[in-house]
This record gives sequence, C-alpha cells and structure tokens, in this order.
Amino acid sequence: MKKDIDKPSSRELSGVRIGFALCGSFCTFAEAKKTAFTLTDSGAILTPIFSFNASTINTRFGNAKTHIEEFEGICGNPPILTIEQAEPIGPKSLFDLVLVAPCTGNTLAKLAIGIVDTPVTMAVKSHLRNDRPVLLAPATNDALSASAKNIGTLLNYRNIFFVPISQDDPSAKPRSCIADYSKIPEAVSAALSYKQLQPIIY
Repeated sequence: MKKDIDKPSSRELSGVRIGFALCGSFCTFAEAKKTAFTLTDSGAILTPIFSFNASTINTRFGNAKTHIEEFEGICGNPPILTIEQAEPIGPKSLFDLVLVAPCTGNTLAKLAIGIVDTPVTMAVKSHLRNDRPVLLAPATNDALSASAKNIGTLLNYRNIFFVPISQDDPSAKPRSCIADYSKIPEAVSAALSYKQLQPIIY
C-alpha cells in the first residue's frame, strides 16, 4: 500500500480492515452508504459499528433496522451493536483503522473527555490502545460553537485524525459543519500513514 496522501487507486486499500462506525446524524447516512461502497470497491474490509441511537431510532431518513441491514449488506460483515461486542476490538487487533462517519457533536464531546458509554466510543477507545489511527467525520450543528472546543481538543490527541469539514449551510445554520464524504478515501490513506489530510477546514 502506498504511504503518501495521493487519492487512492481503485484497489489501494486492498485488505485494509476498517471499523466503519456510525452515530446518529441520520441525514448523512445516505452519504455514509455511498462511502462504504467506495471503500469496499477500493478493497477495504469493512465492519459496521452502530451507536445505540444509530441502531434504534427511526427517522424520516429511514428505519433503524433497515439501516443496519443495508450496511451489513454493503460491508459483508455482521454489525457491532453493543459495548460488549466492541470491547475486543483492541485486544484482538481487529482493525487497521476506525472511521466514525458520521461523528456527532455528542460523540465528539465524549471522545474529548474519555466517556465510554456506546459501542462507538468503546470501539474508538479499544482501538486506540494499539496506537492505531482513528478517523472522524464530524456532522454537527454546533461545530463552530459548543463542539469547537472538543474538535480542538481531539486535534491534539495522538492517532486521531479528521476528514476535512466545511459549513454546510452558512445562512441558515452558521455554526454547522459537516465532513466532505468525497474526501474520506484520501483521508483514510493519510490516516493509515499517520498524517492529517489538509486542509482540515475549507
């Protein structure tokens, strides 16, 4: 596998094991599914991981059970849905990288101060024990207000990297930011080399 930050070739991620974690920013699930397809097409081996909210709440963006079934179908592996299932990720060295996409403001806050009370936060904590990279794709309405301090804190943490973000609706939601899902493959390649894809905010 290449070690630079160039855009991945069609099979550049072949054999890379990724824990694909989802939190409850349901409006981004369609983009997350497209990203899962792209990563599997690049040869990555994905395992879906759901927060409790992501795995149980039905919204206008879809039924929770349907989301789980669709991601399992895309990834080809059964989902991790409980803290107990997520805990062995580190001890068993299950993944090369954990991607949290979408990563809500709630999860950003928990990761920033070390709260572990969902399958996603446990997955991140367990994975980090092995000094392996975690890639966060934020989606939060308060990225430039309450969540800004948590993003800043996490940017200083070892082995945590970010998918580049931008304001998604500056007029109606001036403090809201969302990750650019089209940049996730590049950000994955960068994070696997322990590099932050730039620019972080654009």
